[in-house]
Amino acid sequence: MFWSKAFIPTLKEVPKEAESLGHQLLLRGGFVRMLMAGSYTYLPLGLRVLERIQGIIRQEMNAAGASELLLPALQPLELWQKTGRDKDLGEVMFKFKDRRDRNLALGPTHEEIITDLLKNNLSSYRQLPLVLYQIQTKFRDEIRPRFGLIRACEFIMKDAYSFDQDEAGLDKNYQLMFEAYKRIFARCGLKILITEADSGVMGGKVSHEFMVEAPLGEDVVCFCPQCSSAKAAKGDSSLCPACQINMEQVNTIEVGHIFKLGTKYSQALAANFSDSFGQLKPLIMGCYGIGVSRLVSAIIEQNHDSDGIVWPKEVAPFDVIILPLDVAHPELMREANSLHQELEACGLTVLLDDRDERAGIKFKDADLTGIPVSIVIGKKGLEEGKLELKLRKDKSTKFIPREEVLKAARGFKL
Repeated sequence: MFWSKAFIPTLKEVPKEAESLGHQLLLRGGFVRMLMAGSYTYLPLGLRVLERIQGIIRQEMNAAGASELLLPALQPLELWQKTGRDKDLGEVMFKFKDRRDRNLALGPTHEEIITDLLKNNLSSYRQLPLVLYQIQTKFRDEIRPRFGLIRACEFIMKDAYSFDQDEAGLDKNYQLMFEAYKRIFARCGLKILITEADSGVMGGKVSHEFMVEAPLGEDVVCFCPQCSSAKAAKGDSSLCPACQINMEQVNTIEVGHIFKLGTKYSQALAANFSDSFGQLKPLIMGCYGIGVSRLVSAIIEQNHDSDGIVWPKEVAPFDVIILPLDVAHPELMREANSLHQELEACGLTVLLDDRDERAGIKFKDADLTGIPVSIVIGKKGLEEGKLELKLRKDKSTKFIPREEVLKAARGFKL
């Protein structure tokens, strides 16, 4: 892709509406723009990051045996009334009537909807166990949208649901999702604190939160600096139970939450199955959520420096950015275009900065947008048959022969 054709409106100054570091860098790097409080447009770079995160999630969910579907965002309010959660969520829900005078809501989550689907399409224990997931937009009328993508009214979430015939089956699927979540967050370049948590309006007796340490975080977690065990803070730093030393408190962002729901929804909505003896029993359910759009900001909170974002390679919008320092130089641009084609032919995603701008501006924008590898093409290097390769993560730079560039770039991706 060519920078001149990709809509990447970078900013020199920090926008006034930016409330956090991640929010600032997303706006300055040309990844998102705010339409109104709590509602964001994903520009080309932001969408590419979002899609790469979704790709990781899909790979790990599929590997854990889950199947993807897509549930409606438009939901009948009567399903929520059957579980009582229309009152639990209260003003958070976007509610309205259509021209047929039906009471509807824009889905803040999908437990009722998936349970209703299974109620009408699953009848026998032979169809169990089953794990279904989706990646979809949710809507919540937040009192105070904050920190950009961290707390928005319209956001993207991955929610998965397991269905089993007994608690042993739920335990197995819960553990599969638990391990899949650890892999997802590791691949996204995140260090995660995992805590037991209150299930809240979701229901069930067991749940775990996956938290990212960040100064702006609205949740507080106690963790042990020695063994890394963690728990939700209750107002003081208590008896790491394993190490017997005081735990430290940190602010965190919740990026994932998993629940053992049991029969809360299946009983309320009469979602039953016939067991091996022909008896009707309620489905045993689990629920597993990841804030996909929230992850974009959370990743930046743990991966940045004074010059901008430092994307982990698996979620970066591009693998490589090519920086020709003089676009008016025909031979230099021929080399840049040739290298662009060769790198893409090797399976790398490449951004060619073909703007007629000063070298300093190109370098600053490359650092700001956080693309892992920069290849600089200047006149001197062209004459010597060498190119400058820079790694964004540690800012290391080396000049390498032209014929070794492809090997070096491919090796970094692998």
